[in-house]
Amino acid sequence: MPRKRQSTKSRIVKSAWNLFYKNGYDDTIVEDIITASKTSKGTFYHYFKSKEGLLNTLSYLFDEKYEALTLELTPAMSAMDQLLFLNQELFRMIENSISLDLLARLYSTQLTTNGEKHLLDHNRIYYKLLRKIIAKGQADGQLSTRSNVNEMVKLYALCERALLYDWCLCSGEYSLVEYAGKVMPGFLSSFQP
Repeated sequence: MPRKRQSTKSRIVKSAWNLFYKNGYDDTIVEDIITASKTSKGTFYHYFKSKEGLLNTLSYLFDEKYEALTLELTPAMSAMDQLLFLNQELFRMIENSISLDLLARLYSTQLTTNGEKHLLDHNRIYYKLLRKIIAKGQADGQLSTRSNVNEMVKLYALCERALLYDWCLCSGEYSLVEYAGKVMPGFLSSFQP
């Protein structure tokens, strides 16, 4: 996809999710998204059939965050430190800028869809980055080789989804970042050699 198209789609997605967070999903209309993204109605409908089509784009926002976070990963950080850092930063973004209702809607659409399940798309930046960190961690002796890279990536993603799902079930009654900060190190200890 050409860069211009990606940036236009990205602008629509970011504008929509900002409006969903500020005004709520039900109180945001397509015209608001078009205005906020500085696009036209034709451009919006080129990328999305409806406002509902934007629910599956949350994974794009997550991947943009991961792309930005890769710049903050340093060789001095262990694989474990990198995994914990990514988790904390993504969960901080979710807690501070994604409405609980929308996150719950995303999970429900992913559970009931017969089509593409964006959260499980292994071509996403999320999965590529996790595979890279874990493979390097294994090669450097920082992470266990008892499981292969793909199994460890699946376990990591499973733990993150479980934490997000529980946070949604509990209506955000606790800090996602703080709770993950307690749970993830214990869980990831199984990744150590």
